[in-house]
Amino acid sequence: MRILAGALGDPHLKFSSILIAGTNGKGSAAATLASILDASGYKTGLYTSPHLSRINERVQTSAQDVPGNRLRSIGDDTFARLYVQVDDAATELVRQGALPHSPSLFEVVTALAFLHFAEQQVEVAVIEVGLGGRLDATNIVQPLVSVITDIALDHMEWLGSTIAEIAREKAGILRPKGILVTLPQHPDANNSIDNVAVSLDVRRINAADYIPPRTERLQDTRNQYTIAFAGRCLHVNSPLPGEHQRRNVALALAAANELQKNQHFTRITQSSIEQGIRQTHWPARLESLLGDNNTRILLDVAHNPAGIWTLRSYLSSLFSSDNVAPRHLIFGALRDKSIQEMAQVLFPLFTRPTDRIHLVAVNNPRAASLDDLKAASDAIDTPTSTHVSIADALKDAPATGNSIIVIAGSLYLVAEARTLLLGDRI
Repeated sequence: MRILAGALGDPHLKFSSILIAGTNGKGSAAATLASILDASGYKTGLYTSPHLSRINERVQTSAQDVPGNRLRSIGDDTFARLYVQVDDAATELVRQGALPHSPSLFEVVTALAFLHFAEQQVEVAVIEVGLGGRLDATNIVQPLVSVITDIALDHMEWLGSTIAEIAREKAGILRPKGILVTLPQHPDANNSIDNVAVSLDVRRINAADYIPPRTERLQDTRNQYTIAFAGRCLHVNSPLPGEHQRRNVALALAAANELQKNQHFTRITQSSIEQGIRQTHWPARLESLLGDNNTRILLDVAHNPAGIWTLRSYLSSLFSSDNVAPRHLIFGALRDKSIQEMAQVLFPLFTRPTDRIHLVAVNNPRAASLDDLKAASDAIDTPTSTHVSIADALKDAPATGNSIIVIAGSLYLVAEARTLLLGDRI
């Protein structure tokens, strides 16, 4: 990746950056922090992955004269031009023997994003790590601040079989005498991150001070609460619901405070922080849509056991005992995920006589088959129906008054459902 970036003029060194790694929540934290920086008047870049509908979504920059959140996806023509530029450079490097083989799609798009940010003269880019940290394509930047979100078991074939091993890979985004923003989490993750941080003489910032007390009431569709921030009351009004998002917002707040106090980002104010949080755009994270006959459709990209546990926690508070309306779960997953464990956690919430679970083969080459999904449900003795497509499952989930349809298990499943449901409104 460094060789490729060098051939392109090292665009990643032409803007300030914040690098965010973790298993769950890193996209939410990145989107929130980028929105804060954008609302503070900084020309901001945001790089995330994977995308929901179009690959352009991965590369966003502040647009001029746009009300609200100004972060907009890269245009088709610019994406195509920069893709060809990166691909041509890579082809020449392979021909010269400077690279052993062509870069992956993720590496190409990462280089493309860095070129775009440099061309647009962004002042700061918030960059979400793709996989792991130490060997990730994004890890060639020199971050002002490194952020590590919650770590869980995922991508174990690449990152290690334990929380401690995975955390060490994520901690690879730290720099000597750098700055780390994180939160207390699993003891094994804490120990691994702390060991790397101590060895590099990293200054650590604990974002726990920005999490509200549990007495703050959770709401259905937004996170609204008040915390002490820089000696004043800060009113958080985030469109990302769920108690877990309070941790991600806390990480963004701690990073913003560090940038304002010690990194010369003086345009960050309490007002711009509140505005940035309020205007955060990060869809398909407990996103509610209204379907026919007042049906509520809940989209969530939970795709590993930790994410599914978080979804279950939210649904447990949402499903009141006196609500007799039918609940439908549409579930699909990739074959390399812990399907049976996810089923054991989530499926029991949908076992009343009026409820139904719909299994769908995700439209992806890595998808678990319907037989695999059915075997997971049979192992816990849960009745299910199977469908060849998400469109078929949506048709089979009847839209009755006040019913709830939950779609989860794979980002690819949720993305396809969201496209079907919203169409041109995306």
